[in-house]
Amino acid sequence: MTTTTPTAAAPKSSRPARHVVLTILRRPASAIAVAFIVLLVFLAIAGPFVSPHDPEAQNLGNRFAELSWTHLLGTDEFGRDVASRIIQASRIAVIAPLISVGVALLIGLPLGLWAGLRRGVVDAVAGRLADTILSLPALVGALAIVAVLGPGLVNAMLAVGIIFAPGLFRVVRGATLAVAEETFVDSAVAIGSSTRRTLWVHILPNIAAPLLVQVTILMGVALLAEASLSFIGLGVQPPDASWGSMLKSAYTNQFHSPFSVVPPGIAMVLTVLAFNTIGDSIRDAVGVRRRT
Repeated sequence: MTTTTPTAAAPKSSRPARHVVLTILRRPASAIAVAFIVLLVFLAIAGPFVSPHDPEAQNLGNRFAELSWTHLLGTDEFGRDVASRIIQASRIAVIAPLISVGVALLIGLPLGLWAGLRRGVVDAVAGRLADTILSLPALVGALAIVAVLGPGLVNAMLAVGIIFAPGLFRVVRGATLAVAEETFVDSAVAIGSSTRRTLWVHILPNIAAPLLVQVTILMGVALLAEASLSFIGLGVQPPDASWGSMLKSAYTNQFHSPFSVVPPGIAMVLTVLAFNTIGDSIRDAVGVRRRT
């Protein structure tokens, strides 16, 4: 007679992840948001090929030009084509949130998983550090870190990622605490599953939903943080274009060209709204999946 060794595995969902994706895409608002983000990524990659003009080419004889077929969104104080610079800045709008959220994930995800499963010293120390950082105003903390590291896109986004990490740690830790009480986790530990395997194979897939919601929300917040730091000169440095630095330029020259604030402002609003809509749709779709 043969015997089989019991194995522990998380319960399989009755509706796979692709059904959640289809649920999101069936909703007009979330489908439009996804399409907008895809367009943004396309512009970030293919920007040099689709830009109507060189975004850094100056024409001081054509400063603050009005909207025309030649310059669809006019020109700035140096005669540079605004539409081309909006397209160029889309690269920053994609890269900046990825850097900051990536840093937050590298710090907050493993710490949150370990603290939620094992508790102990790691939970106590990481929890107190998270409380300390969360008690500080986010922008002030980011400014302090940038002051140490120096201005620039990468340094600014590293600072933002460090500020995001405690909040992400709290979300991951709370979700891990809930999943760690499930029977399949106890079974995995009982049959000798290592802590690493328990965390990455049994717990992480089951906290993916709240983690994805938090990540999409942080992407929008990171874009606003990058724009704020670029607005005050600590983010993207000239001659590179950023929606935040373009807003700064538009603010400085508001009496010469009142319309110049509109293109980067609308681009930023639509991008943040798209990220938030996707996050809400993920939350709602997962809620529907759990109720069925």
